[in-house]
Amino acid sequence: MSAPILDRPISRVVTGRPRVSRPVVAPELRRSDNPAAAVLRAAVGGPISRDNAARATGLSIATVNRQVAALLSAGLLRERADLTAAGAVGRPRVPFEIDHDAYLTIGIHIGAAATKIVAADLRGRILGGLAIATPQTGQDFAVTTVARSAKAFLQRWHRRTPLWAGVAIGGRVDTHTGLVDHPKLAWQGAPLGQVLGDVLELPVSVAPHVEAMAASELLLPTFDARGPEQPADQPGSSLYFYVRETAGIAVTLDGRVHTPSNGPGSIAHLPTGSDVQCTCGRRGCLEVTVGDRALQARAVGRGIIPAHNGTAGTTIADLYRAAESGSEGARELLAERATMLGQTVALVRDMLNPDRVVLGGQAFTGYRPALGHVARAFTQSTQLPPTDIRVSGFGGKVQEFAAVVTSLSALYADPLAALRRV
Repeated sequence: MSAPILDRPISRVVTGRPRVSRPVVAPELRRSDNPAAAVLRAAVGGPISRDNAARATGLSIATVNRQVAALLSAGLLRERADLTAAGAVGRPRVPFEIDHDAYLTIGIHIGAAATKIVAADLRGRILGGLAIATPQTGQDFAVTTVARSAKAFLQRWHRRTPLWAGVAIGGRVDTHTGLVDHPKLAWQGAPLGQVLGDVLELPVSVAPHVEAMAASELLLPTFDARGPEQPADQPGSSLYFYVRETAGIAVTLDGRVHTPSNGPGSIAHLPTGSDVQCTCGRRGCLEVTVGDRALQARAVGRGIIPAHNGTAGTTIADLYRAAESGSEGARELLAERATMLGQTVALVRDMLNPDRVVLGGQAFTGYRPALGHVARAFTQSTQLPPTDIRVSGFGGKVQEFAAVVTSLSALYADPLAALRRV
């Protein structure tokens, strides 16, 4: 049996120079009531006046003025004198907004097969990114490779000042130390936070990826042609249900993602009634039935898609393309998965009875016609009254935005204290 994460020493990554320890800071996956944080959050949606910020936050105008002055001095906000209403007198009438040009954070999502590295501005908008294959040849090599890839990517952004790094990853995460156990990658006590902090020379936060995805729904705006739209400040509880290669859930209670001290719970082995063999020895476990890689393998086994596509191996995208091109076998297989997903979402929803349900991950967003099957199966299976259920507005980039929100969470929780760490 392996030792608990907290009982293991951090393995040393050898470098050619003395290490300067960078802090690993636990992510703050919540809506903060810190006054500076509330004012910063009010500015996420675009330029806003101090009067409107006071109304939006519930703070007094005097408190808003003090916080705006402090955030302007720190460089996180900037004034927009060009938007001042005609006839307005005095500096407090000048709108302010987040300075989304001067700074960036770097977000890293480490998946079982692929790792995504992105840069984001202080509103949470992704500026650019890259994908690399997640190294499979030992945790020290893998962690160091990811860190160096992130460092090389960061050097592209020489006109912006980096403030923080955030990592979202599956498995079990000690958020206070940045140590990670990841069975699928065979990592045990991998010093992910420490290595990234040393290589990037930034404070680092590391979060379980499904909990971070749930936090992105709380904290990050969505962007369209009209600009950023702030997330709704919804009281009560939410269930975030994620499926791609892996399956997981997270629960949000009154603006805070629930983070169990022993790590996130698992829905990987919930029964589905299928005959698919699981590594645990049972048949029909959820993850091996509905995960992308397992579904792709079944599609190859049924002859729906070829075993190889040119020089590259098949992917789940080949199955989606086959369905879109009219393959009845592909459509039936995707409908089978969607029905199982709808039934399982209903099962978990009935156990927890949240106020709303959010569906995330490419199992829901990769092939949109399947959503009708999810909705029908959910409606037929739930034993409770109808509820608010929707697909995440981050679509196929939920993994990247999970990393982004992890990189911004400390700044969003207490921006002035976070800057002091930087």
